[in-house]
Amino acid sequence: MAFSLCLRSPIISLLLHFLLVDPPERPRGHNEMDDLSENFQLWSLSGESCPEGTIPIRRTREEDILRASTIRRFGMKNTLNRVKMDTKNDGHEHAIGYVTGDKYYGAKAIINVWSPNVKNPFEFSLSQMWVISGSFGDNLNTIEAGWQAYSLFIGRTGCYNLLCPGFVQTNKNIALGAAISPISSYNGDQFDITLLIWKDPKTGNWWLQYGAGTLIGYWPSLLFGNLRDHASMIHFGGEIVNLGLFGSHTSTQMGSGHFAEEAYGKASYFRNMQVVDWRNNLIPLSNPKVLVDHPNCYNLQQGFNKAWGNYLYYGGPGRNVRCP
Repeated sequence: MAFSLCLRSPIISLLLHFLLVDPPERPRGHNEMDDLSENFQLWSLSGESCPEGTIPIRRTREEDILRASTIRRFGMKNTLNRVKMDTKNDGHEHAIGYVTGDKYYGAKAIINVWSPNVKNPFEFSLSQMWVISGSFGDNLNTIEAGWQAYSLFIGRTGCYNLLCPGFVQTNKNIALGAAISPISSYNGDQFDITLLIWKDPKTGNWWLQYGAGTLIGYWPSLLFGNLRDHASMIHFGGEIVNLGLFGSHTSTQMGSGHFAEEAYGKASYFRNMQVVDWRNNLIPLSNPKVLVDHPNCYNLQQGFNKAWGNYLYYGGPGRNVRCP
């Protein structure tokens, strides 16, 4: 395969057999007809596929290794890459909507997919959901899923995709880290993906679903401390890294690279945002709040309507006349 490898594992084969017998209990209120998507991954468009009992693994490229500060840290998240309420001094900038103050057992959203310009290989631009528990420090637990420069990815505290142990993938058709196609175009066709993260009431494991009912795999509950029970905060939105080279703000784009006020077809969006409550029901957001680190560089506007439920527009170009 050009982009992926198929790896065989007796454990994965056993899990696939088990899932056919006893799948996780999906949240009530999940309407698969709302999640139909035409997005595919580029590696599979040629007809390539993985046989039963294997999962696709994206090939590691030279540039992936060069991004790591050391070989030991390959696949690990930047130690500064932690969601916190004061991000002004660590290079990570956010434009997010969030809810807090309750017990959450998952989140769901439809996420608009773009191809933002990233200034250099050591910066990034992503759009994702964060499922968070614990204090912003050593006790922080997070589960994350979304797209990064138009590739599908997942994460948890400390790790990306399958590059370190933790996430158990059970799907042979989805390659984490592989490119998504098609993507949205400015003032043109819009494409999005649907992601659902939730805690299975039967096992306590946190599951990930893509699109209309496609299970990708799960994070075992034993990986976590605070998240073993529930989440205390859910975030939706964008994040970039600004290295601040040459004394100016980066021109790395967030979302579509356009500000929220340009709205549909121009700005990037999250729509139909929901959380999972203690009864395993998907419900609307209650009293959502906004966090924008540098509104002259990237901004966000949120709203609610019958078709899109809770939604937000977000993003921006980075360096501009108001963001030097």
